[in-house]
Amino acid sequence: MTFSTLCIGNAICDVFAHVEEDFLVRENLIKGAMRLIDTDEAVRLYDKMGQTTRMSGGSAGNTAAGIAALGGQSAYFGKVAADELGTAYRHDMRGTGVHFETPALADGLPTARSMILITPDGERTMNTYLGACTELSPGDIDADVVSRSAITYMEGYLWDPPAAKDAFLKAAEIAHAHRRQVSLTLSDSFCVDRYRDEFLSMMRAGTIDLLFANEHELKALYETADLDTAIAAVREDCALTALTLGEKGAMAISRGETVHVAAEEVADVVDLTGAGDLFASGFLFGRSREFDLTTSLELGCLCAAQVIAHVGARPEKPLKQAALQQGFAV
Repeated sequence: MTFSTLCIGNAICDVFAHVEEDFLVRENLIKGAMRLIDTDEAVRLYDKMGQTTRMSGGSAGNTAAGIAALGGQSAYFGKVAADELGTAYRHDMRGTGVHFETPALADGLPTARSMILITPDGERTMNTYLGACTELSPGDIDADVVSRSAITYMEGYLWDPPAAKDAFLKAAEIAHAHRRQVSLTLSDSFCVDRYRDEFLSMMRAGTIDLLFANEHELKALYETADLDTAIAAVREDCALTALTLGEKGAMAISRGETVHVAAEEVADVVDLTGAGDLFASGFLFGRSREFDLTTSLELGCLCAAQVIAHVGARPEKPLKQAALQQGFAV
């Protein structure tokens, strides 16, 4: 089997709850941010969340599931524990059609989970316990799967644990040795602030062929408040960048051209969780099928629109059917 995209990232179980704005104030949480928490804080916060919804998540895992939902062949590397949550995560990923064979962590930390608080405007505030996913290592990189994947796509969040960073670099080396493409998503502005120099070095060295970012992340990468300045800089540093702009749509930026498409209209925005992940699903699927930049962007925006209309970062309705109805050759 040849995979359209291999996604590598933190295997995290998502736990969702709807809260009012004053809940964030009482808990001293920064709206829209992602923070890392320890086991004690995870237990304390969970007890205050009220009614919850649980599903398998993680940024790259969501992207892999979205590609499979479009009819693509996707694979995933991510570390879960040999516990109840880890077993459920593996079952869910395989159930979406994703190839997921990373060995479970037999001893040590439990499976990761992220508690996602959704305010009435659809914004999400993430409180993440990383657990077993930090144990992803170079030994978990299956060279055969990398070599058979048209694009290897990885999270910026992988840059936190040293072993996962080494796994990232090993996968990139294997991919390029087999003339495959390597992609990175910046993940969030705080991640950029921690690893700006290393991300820029990889882009300029050609380790990264395709960069994903939103407007805030790209401006953080170049330490500017002006988007045009950031766009001009990334044009020089990376062969291709897919930039999401929320309700303003999305852009593809290469050294030779810039393409801009409008966002899909969404009648009721319920939860922004996974919008960027599913945009990446559509864009990566398009590029793996050699769609042009405009079509790949439009497919990405369609996938993002589908996921923000409900709670959770995985599509509820068949993405392939939605894409076919819009005239995409999926």
